[in-house]
Amino acid sequence: MRGRIGAKGIKFSFNLDLTGVSRIIILACGTSWHSGLIGKYIIERMTGIPVEVDYASEFRYRNPLINSSDLVMVISQSGETADTLGALKIAKTKGAKTLGVVNVVGSTIAREVEGGIFLNAGPEIGVASTKAFTCQITALVLLGLYLQQVKGFWVDSSFLEQLKEIPNLVKEILKQADRIKEIAQKIKDNSNALNLGRGTNFPVALEGALKLKEISYIHAEGYPAAEMKHGPIALIGENMPVVFLATKDETYEKVLSNMQEVKARKGRIFAVVNYGDELARKLAEEVIEVPQVNDLLSPIINVIPLQLLAYYVADLKGIDVDKPRNLAKSVTVE
Repeated sequence: MRGRIGAKGIKFSFNLDLTGVSRIIILACGTSWHSGLIGKYIIERMTGIPVEVDYASEFRYRNPLINSSDLVMVISQSGETADTLGALKIAKTKGAKTLGVVNVVGSTIAREVEGGIFLNAGPEIGVASTKAFTCQITALVLLGLYLQQVKGFWVDSSFLEQLKEIPNLVKEILKQADRIKEIAQKIKDNSNALNLGRGTNFPVALEGALKLKEISYIHAEGYPAAEMKHGPIALIGENMPVVFLATKDETYEKVLSNMQEVKARKGRIFAVVNYGDELARKLAEEVIEVPQVNDLLSPIINVIPLQLLAYYVADLKGIDVDKPRNLAKSVTVE
């Protein structure tokens, strides 16, 4: 955020005219794809511009329909992801405007796009992406606000103030590390887990499950909570930990209903909830409390406990959290 929130609104250094953009296509892989899904919620809500999100690895092997009024946005921590770079080249040949959201300055994607947003997250030492993910979401929020300005919309000053407060709220959650480690102790011996969320927190559930897979080697799946009834509910029993994103937004009551369904089937519920939420606490075996913020900002807050949970599960199992097996920091091959 630093240097990008000014007295007159959001400032970016790229020289790219976005006034005529009629559609945005976000291309990414892995964790960056999850941030792209959140970006879809953010940008469509803020601007009314339709957003599509595609795996770069799938996009490049079909015949995508793109034109010059489209903005193709590629997201990559390293800026060297082979599939994302390949998809970017296809978008350029079809005449689309291109924008990169990358962390590594001087990377190939940073050089290939017409305009870019650097994350400025600093180098990520561990293979599994964490701070780059939260910075990607933040960059997408800033882009949504920037597009509001471009389209002449009113920018909510209270929303901007909440955004500025996010770093302090993250610090609050980090103080709960010991508590989250206690919960990790209850999960570490399981072979499977299910992460569920709705709305902007569905991609957070995906990301939390990915982190459990990547660094603790637990087979974890992320699902939209409503989709649980369309298959995954068959897996729920006494030995299945189910992690809910149950913070308060327009889907809150529905998530509580899903929690009741899991509880009725003797599933073990672990939930990320807002401070003082007694309704969710009654349904869960354990809760992790987080501050309540605007639902477009909640993924930045809500993913932190899931990252810490995966970290402590792996650590308690004696796994090297920085170098999980079979993974590379930058995926430079297809």
